[in-house]
Amino acid sequence: MSGRGIAFINARLVDPASGYDGPGCVLARDGLIEAVERQPSFVERVTDARVIDCEGAALSPGLIDLRVRTGEPGTETRETLRSAADAAAAGGVTTIVLQPDTNPAVDEPALVDFLMRRGRDLKSVRVLAAGALTQGLKGEALAEIGLMTEAGAAYFTDADQVIADSRVLRRVMAYAGAFDVLIAHRPADPFLTQGASATSGELASRMGLPSAPAIAERMGLERDLALAESTGVRFLVDQITTSEALDVLARARSRGVEVAATVSINHLCFNEVDIGDYRTFMRLNPPLRPERDRLAMVEAVRHGLIDAIVSAHTPVPAEGKRLPFAEAEPGSIGLETLLAGALTLHHEAGIDLLDVLRPLTVGPADLIGLEAGRVSVGAPADLVLFDVDAPIVVDADRLISRSKNTCFDGRRLQGRILMTVAGGQVVWRDGQA
Repeated sequence: MSGRGIAFINARLVDPASGYDGPGCVLARDGLIEAVERQPSFVERVTDARVIDCEGAALSPGLIDLRVRTGEPGTETRETLRSAADAAAAGGVTTIVLQPDTNPAVDEPALVDFLMRRGRDLKSVRVLAAGALTQGLKGEALAEIGLMTEAGAAYFTDADQVIADSRVLRRVMAYAGAFDVLIAHRPADPFLTQGASATSGELASRMGLPSAPAIAERMGLERDLALAESTGVRFLVDQITTSEALDVLARARSRGVEVAATVSINHLCFNEVDIGDYRTFMRLNPPLRPERDRLAMVEAVRHGLIDAIVSAHTPVPAEGKRLPFAEAEPGSIGLETLLAGALTLHHEAGIDLLDVLRPLTVGPADLIGLEAGRVSVGAPADLVLFDVDAPIVVDADRLISRSKNTCFDGRRLQGRILMTVAGGQVVWRDGQA
């Protein structure tokens, strides 16, 4: 027997999967999208459903974030699965993929299963887990990729850890290729980047910060792509940040290499000058780049070279940030500001809204084989209703995440989340907090 559904009427329907941006209505029931109509209202045809008049607000697929760190298991004081899920819902994110760099590392099927079950028990946004490439993220012995695949791992990565040994990385790729799974790896030369907190250049020199040349990213990517091409693995570049690396990526794709790429919202919205007076909230890994690289990332989104925009959500407690810049722990939370941050590409860079939302929805969904990320009949009822133009001011103290380390603290943005629906259930609505 069907349950009571939710009917969204008078919406601006924005669906990158179909390329549609216009008036429409959506009926969700029993966790799935039951009907989609490209007209302002079909309320007279809706029975046994809660009707929500969107009043022209944008209705799109819920966001899918491929790179979310929490503190569970091991350091729950940073972030629990519950607080991360609540933060995601408040940001219009309906699917999160947890990184494996927890304590212990997610390098065996039992831990993947634990996180997936914990996520389901929350009855909130969809929680998926990424498995480790190597045991303990040490870059030495291969993790049980096959068994973790059976347990439901979304993809595989060693998170911020670069596998320095090319022989190990090649073995990882060959092993993963046998299971046709997606692996992600950070493009960097670990010997050049070790101990760096900034990008080499005039600013880093003037500030006296230990730095690494931007070419380290290109060097790492050249190696990774050569290995990916030779093994045929499905490969995801984890947070590309430099224009030179984008050129390498484009050339590889032109040769037919099956490679995708992510960029963090931080590297789309900030550059190295934002470090300012040693603001440790801007201490990131990879570090912020010069403005020319940030603009190159924006143009890569415009032209479809970026497959997924990630929040790179990294909760860091206050004691990890209240240190000299070079000693501060890198990372910024980002689940609650992901959509509003991405909308700066629409408001300030003039990128079409469909092109901004594509790498936040259907792009990441296709990478990990989800049916979500689109507004179509039969798809999961994961939706976000938002006011594209509404102004907001980010206040770190009012964010839901247990940690408050956001690059966007005090920033004026546009884009207010009005409602988030995950699996057909309302998990966030404006004003509830």
